[in-house]
Amino acid sequence: MTINLQLDALRSAYRVGNITPRQLLLSLRDRAAALNPDYHLFIHLLSVEELEPYLAALDGRDLDSLPLYGVPFAIKDNIDLAGIPTTAACPVFAYVPQQSATIVEQLLALGAIPLGKTNLDQFATGLNGSRSPYGACPNSVLPEYPSGGSSAGSSLAVALGVASFSLGTDTAGSGRVPAALNNLVGMKATKGLISTAGVVPACRTLDCVTTFTATAREASQLLALTAHLDPRDEYSRANPLWNDGSAFGIPRPFRFGVPRAQDLEFFGCPEGPLLFGDAIDQLKALGGEAVELDMSPFLEAARLLYEGPWVAERYSVAGELMEQNPEAVLPVIRAVLAKAPAVCGVQTFRAQYRLQALKALCDKALEGLDCVVTPTIGRPVTLAELEAEPVLRNSELGYYTNFMNLLDYAAVAVPSGFMGNGLPWGVTVFGRAFTDQYLLSVADALQRRSDAPASSAVARNDRARLVVCGAHLDGLALNWQLKRRGATLVETTFSSPDYRLYALAGGPPFRPGMVRVKDGGVAIAVEVWELPSSELGSFLTGIPAPLGLGKVQLADGRWESGFICEQYGLEGAVNISHLGGWRAYLKDLG
Repeated sequence: MTINLQLDALRSAYRVGNITPRQLLLSLRDRAAALNPDYHLFIHLLSVEELEPYLAALDGRDLDSLPLYGVPFAIKDNIDLAGIPTTAACPVFAYVPQQSATIVEQLLALGAIPLGKTNLDQFATGLNGSRSPYGACPNSVLPEYPSGGSSAGSSLAVALGVASFSLGTDTAGSGRVPAALNNLVGMKATKGLISTAGVVPACRTLDCVTTFTATAREASQLLALTAHLDPRDEYSRANPLWNDGSAFGIPRPFRFGVPRAQDLEFFGCPEGPLLFGDAIDQLKALGGEAVELDMSPFLEAARLLYEGPWVAERYSVAGELMEQNPEAVLPVIRAVLAKAPAVCGVQTFRAQYRLQALKALCDKALEGLDCVVTPTIGRPVTLAELEAEPVLRNSELGYYTNFMNLLDYAAVAVPSGFMGNGLPWGVTVFGRAFTDQYLLSVADALQRRSDAPASSAVARNDRARLVVCGAHLDGLALNWQLKRRGATLVETTFSSPDYRLYALAGGPPFRPGMVRVKDGGVAIAVEVWELPSSELGSFLTGIPAPLGLGKVQLADGRWESGFICEQYGLEGAVNISHLGGWRAYLKDLG
């Protein structure tokens, strides 16, 4: 029997009794063992005996008590699973951890079952999946191409149908490049959102644990379950409530950045520009407005990762082994890390200063945008090309990915088409830190562009919308309170025809009160502003009675947060509804 391993489908199969977790896992283990000689996807496939404790832990448990009941997953072999060797694709480096990584502990507690430890580019240094003593990982569709790395085996585990999802890591693109090459969603969450405790570092300050799934919706579910502050990880960060699971939904009309023509690079691939153009058209059809973006500071930041001192951070993990036993480390990895011992503190600080200057430019460029869309890779390279020029071809694969963690952005790689030879192709949607669920919403809409919406929920971003009708209108007396908080004007529109507008007693500043009524209402001229969610609280506390924030209905039927007035505040107020808005009232006053 063929079982759909996607989270909701598998849960339904368990519920109706089509299969049990034990039957499924043993079947998947047999399938993985049969695939391994050709694909080298597992370094350590759990034996039947090693699987048994995890299966036994589900005996007698209620399906509804465990969100990931019986869900099979794979673990990149630089992430600890207690009692199983962690190799980082270097046999001499291997050790047996006594405790699992925090993310693995979380998943086990939720009912998920590990199938094994997957192959990777040694010490997670590479984007292609061919840098492993356990064998190169070919692509799941066309074996003459690589699976992509460094999370090579993890992507194959999902693409080849032996795991519902898998864990990878991403320092320079290792959670996104393999996704693009294997028709998967690769979720690289904001740094620190998923704990890296129990992960062999590549660059400790940049590393992220990632997930590979068939759909963006599954990635959203997994992120919501695992994005928790971890006392074991000093780089762990709390997830703000605007980025919790309820933020996933249908994106309303949005503005997305698109690289300038001179910043796009497809390395001679004639299909890349066409496929990327198709993806842009699809996003426009979903309500997106494309805005040209100067990517030059992003690309300069990307070059710092390997041309700057961050290579020394990689050396801090493998360097001692390289010095004591150089043959234990693959030649291509030694070549990448060779310059690290010469990096000095002065160079490091100068690079940090330059990175901070670039981040300021990049953050400024993202203002007014909900997200940015780029290709995930410029073009696929063959295994033969990687063997001939390993460093150059690997660098090409990272053109659109290397800057992401240096600049502290969140990113989702999502399938968007296929090349003429059948190889998958995709784009990356990225944005500010802690916009993960919003980015997944955009990715989900793109992935399901021809399907009916799966949810009526509206996606939330890290910016809150606010309807204003009086002194906070653009250019008026209190508008500075919005602009000082980084607010931008989104649109000028009207309320639904269900409101009355009053000039309240007192002042200055003179203020209106907008009240929803059953009868005798009119449409009131309003503006919709957008400000960082982190600033909304301070704005709210400064609003004097009888005004407050509530929900205001706009002319097109939307409900947004906005100014409303308590009924008691209308004592002594003048009904100015017939004027249609506060600006008209001020003009009428002369």
